Amino acid sequence: LPYLANANVRWGEFDLADLREMRFEQHELDRYGLKYGDIVMCEGGEPGRCAIWKEQCSSMMIQKALHRIRPHDCLRPEFLFYFFLHKGRTGHLASLFTGSTIKHLPREKLALVEVPLPPRSAQDQIASVLSAYDDLIENNRRRIQLLEQAARLLYKEWFVHLRFPGHEHARIIDGVPEGWEKTTFGDAVENFDRLRIPLSVMEREKRPGSFPYHGAAGILDHLDGFIFEGRFLLVGEDGTVVTQGNTAMLQLVEGKFWVSNHAHVVQGQLVSTEYLFCFMSHYPITGHITGVAQPKLSQRNLNRISMLIPPANLLDMFQDSAEPMFNQIFNLKAVCDRLAKARDLLLPKLMNGEVAV
Repeated sequence: LPYLANANVRWGEFDLADLREMRFEQHELDRYGLKYGDIVMCEGGEPGRCAIWKEQCSSMMIQKALHRIRPHDCLRPEFLFYFFLHKGRTGHLASLFTGSTIKHLPREKLALVEVPLPPRSAQDQIASVLSAYDDLIENNRRRIQLLEQAARLLYKEWFVHLRFPGHEHARIIDGVPEGWEKTTFGDAVENFDRLRIPLSVMEREKRPGSFPYHGAAGILDHLDGFIFEGRFLLVGEDGTVVTQGNTAMLQLVEGKFWVSNHAHVVQGQLVSTEYLFCFMSHYPITGHITGVAQPKLSQRNLNRISMLIPPANLLDMFQDSAEPMFNQIFNLKAVCDRLAKARDLLLPKLMNGEVAV
């Protein structure tokens, strides 16, 4: 059965792109199975990070590194999630963590957390107000996924199936159109890995802010500073480095941000960064990954990937068609950021009773 690991649990959402499966015995189904409304929380990594399971897919299980929290009828799951989000944002869970280098929130410590219990009507109102923001964020994320899919399909039609404009008159030699150049990923990009600065969870806790801190698979935190500014492609280096379909773990990002040492940072040189995103979305990366217990996509192996570069006029045509999609993607991401900030400003006021509902 599929199961959630620590990396699949984000704040308020689940990353289901890299699910693994394992065998579960019949007597383990109830202990490790999920039901609608369960809160799934990270025990390690970023302890306390959690999301509500709403049956995004069937027969989902969890591994031992996660807590499964199932509220009683007196407590609405959404209210409890926002309580944990508030405590996590304000650092009130940190006093319960164990471990010096790798932090953990063991079950017995989590059990000590005192949870407010307002009337169910007040819980419903608080959850409804905050959920309205998250529902808008989720709708925008779905639109982003559809736009990314449209861009990838356009790339696939032109450069995988070779049905680009004017392909009827192109001379194909050994499956490659005449005039295309053979190169490698390393020669087609500019790599900025040397500028990365990893920060431990403890270091990040001391520097809260508004700039995203990216790991291999997504945003891990928000800091008071940034390293990079602009539009970049992040490629997972270790840990979560492969998505379903055996393609690399990718993040196309724009703005001011920080990157850990778990993601390669590149920009296109011979092609656009958007083209790189589409190319890597279709490239089978498994053969370039080393390590079993800790999968790794080294910079050396990444640079060795073979690429075919279309002529400049065809690249320009693709960019003209795809760029409006990517511009809309980043506009929607900016809207999501503003909605999240507005929700986070309202969250403590609602939880502390400063704003009546």
